[in-house]
Amino acid sequence: MTILAFGLLAMSARRVTDPDVWWHLRTGQLIVQNHRVFHTDPFSFTRFGQPWINHEWLSDVLIFALYRGAGWGGLIVGFAIVITGAFLLLFLRCPGRPYLAAFMTAWGAVASCSLWGVRPQMLSLFLTSVFLIILERAEERPSLLWFTPPLMLLWVNLHAGFPVGLGLMALFAAGKLLELGFSPGARKEVYPELRRLLLLLVLCLAIVPLNPYGTQMYLYPLATLRSPAIQNYVEEWLSPDFHQIIFLPVMLMLLAMVAAVAWSPRRLSATEILLLLVTAGAALLSVRHIPIFVLVAVPILSAQIQAWWRVRHPPGKARILFKLVDPAASWVNGVVMACWLALSIVWIHSIIARQSATESRTFPEAAVSFVETTGPLGPILNQYNWGGYFIWKLYPKYQVYIDGRTDLFEGSIMEEAQVLYSLSSPSWPQLLDRWQIRTVILPPDTPLVAALRQNDGWKLIYADPQAVILTRRGDWPANP
Repeated sequence: MTILAFGLLAMSARRVTDPDVWWHLRTGQLIVQNHRVFHTDPFSFTRFGQPWINHEWLSDVLIFALYRGAGWGGLIVGFAIVITGAFLLLFLRCPGRPYLAAFMTAWGAVASCSLWGVRPQMLSLFLTSVFLIILERAEERPSLLWFTPPLMLLWVNLHAGFPVGLGLMALFAAGKLLELGFSPGARKEVYPELRRLLLLLVLCLAIVPLNPYGTQMYLYPLATLRSPAIQNYVEEWLSPDFHQIIFLPVMLMLLAMVAAVAWSPRRLSATEILLLLVTAGAALLSVRHIPIFVLVAVPILSAQIQAWWRVRHPPGKARILFKLVDPAASWVNGVVMACWLALSIVWIHSIIARQSATESRTFPEAAVSFVETTGPLGPILNQYNWGGYFIWKLYPKYQVYIDGRTDLFEGSIMEEAQVLYSLSSPSWPQLLDRWQIRTVILPPDTPLVAALRQNDGWKLIYADPQAVILTRRGDWPANP
């Protein structure tokens, strides 16, 4: 387990490239400074003053606190620990021999690692793992269910993924109902468990409004799932493309689950069937849901494989084999563990050391420095993925046109941004005038950049391989 833990920690330590982390930092900083959360948008000139449900407000505070206290290293290691914790709980839920459980956990980690990073979603991932182990072990220790209400209170303030916890409780309750339907004789055992589970589910539902946005949080996650802008423009909300190698591990897991259900002598419970159907369907619908499917599927698949193995390899022979192997392998395990620990530490240190270079390569650091020095006139039209970075670097002197808060900008602004970037409509000059855009900061290969460079009304004032800055000719120099 120690080798697995350090392997997961090294695997989950990622350089910070998520474009949203920057506005999370700024929001957390302002919440800490002002001792209040935001209810309207302060960062953009296109949505300024409009209602904003910052469902991740507590995560923003945590992200800023880690950054202020320990810099990028604190953020990278902190979220790596959260991810590792989620998968160690998954390991504990896997039946069978530790080697099988470790292999299955590693498989699940590889299948879902494309979604990892310094993101509030990782806190939802961890809490999903916590809810699953509580719900599974509550049959033997019913008192564990009483941890769900305080966890739900935390979850609803950390991230809008909290309906996953409610959904898991509902699926476990539905599984109990099916057990009652198929096995009336089990009523005496199952009914108290079902009643307790439903009581805690109702209590968790009642806790949801205990957040700065009150009852709005009941509908906000549903609105996000139904948002056309999120479904059309955010890649991780699209269905997985199994032609891409990155999705091969999860495709193999889906196929292995079908085979294991068919060949293993172990029969799935009603609850397991419901969990697999719902989470597999969600994973096929959206890449973002793959980690949830992994947390559900891995222990079930491990149990199926273990049952299949026992039929073909009697326990007595297996015990003799392991007795012969264990003494010879103990010292090897110690050496491997020490080397793995050293490699993990070196790898994590290298990730942290390269963060500054990653920032410069991923975001327009030099262009932002030019803006800070010369002060071109705003409003500024920015690229979508750079909005959060501008909020961290340039706010409050400049507000952004758009950033990664897709739920806030969905509709007209998202559509307008696509028109402006790609010149897909002849109305693009009117859009620039509508928002009184004075400066444009975009990648050099953007069609709008090519059009403005040929327009006598605009002047190129900065260019590098990453970003180009143009201003209206009469506005430059900004400070003569």
